[in-house]
Amino acid sequence: MTLTKNDITGLYTAIVTPFNSDKSVDHKALADLVTRQLAAGATGIVPIGGTGEYPALSRQERKDIVKTCVDAAGTAPVIPGVLSTGFQDALEAGRDFAQAGAAGVITVTPYCAAGTQDGMREYFANYRNEVGVPVLLYEIPRRTTVSTKAETIQAMAEDGSIIGMKCSNYDMPEFIKTMKLAGDKMAILSGEEPLFATHVTLGAKGGVLASANVYPKIWIEIFNLARNGKLHEALNLQKQLDNAIDAIFRETNPGPLKKYMEMAGHPVGGVRLPLEDPSEVTINALKSAFDVASLANVA
Repeated sequence: MTLTKNDITGLYTAIVTPFNSDKSVDHKALADLVTRQLAAGATGIVPIGGTGEYPALSRQERKDIVKTCVDAAGTAPVIPGVLSTGFQDALEAGRDFAQAGAAGVITVTPYCAAGTQDGMREYFANYRNEVGVPVLLYEIPRRTTVSTKAETIQAMAEDGSIIGMKCSNYDMPEFIKTMKLAGDKMAILSGEEPLFATHVTLGAKGGVLASANVYPKIWIEIFNLARNGKLHEALNLQKQLDNAIDAIFRETNPGPLKKYMEMAGHPVGGVRLPLEDPSEVTINALKSAFDVASLANVA
């Protein structure tokens, strides 16, 4: 069954890529992570992407990771991230993931050689026509320096190029405008933990969250409160995660997150270059945050 905008709701965990001691992919730990997330209530899985260290993986490794996730996920949707800068590379990745059984892809805006708003609209129209699976737009301007305007997103949804988007953007006025223009035409997902409850209250259908690798259940609780209009209660619950979120994102994701997962009893190995294991200062912050969360029985 083809994934539609109406199928996309709830928590989609942006999972890490577990590595063995030699930095090869640990497929058993990967399958276990997928199983654990779905058992906790996650709707679907988002492998590869930034949290999954897309740039550090070979083409074959990416495809194999998606296949492992699909096998472990059963009927739950696996929607890998595509972070390639050029059309042909992004198309190859998307087709690889489709062949591995992905339900769709979350494809980043073209960057480095950034186009106009019309150019991005045409890029995604061509991409959807050729990739063979549903596409969600991934907007993360702090990494790409490329912002997609609400009017462009609306046009892309009307074109049928995208069925949703992951919004990793702190521009709240633009988010509100996007909800007004395109919220009924596609599934908008929050990609920012601090804004998740607010995004959902404003109409987002769910979120793609990295910290859910450790705490899926509380994020699902926050989601259910927020979508029922209980923003104050959702934000109060989210306070239990504030220290952890600050510590996990002190350095480039997913180095600190992987160390935090180890503290939580879910070792997934280190990171590949150019990323490095977190500094001692960050490790101390992670330990402190983990102790606070443990005392609060956060799950």
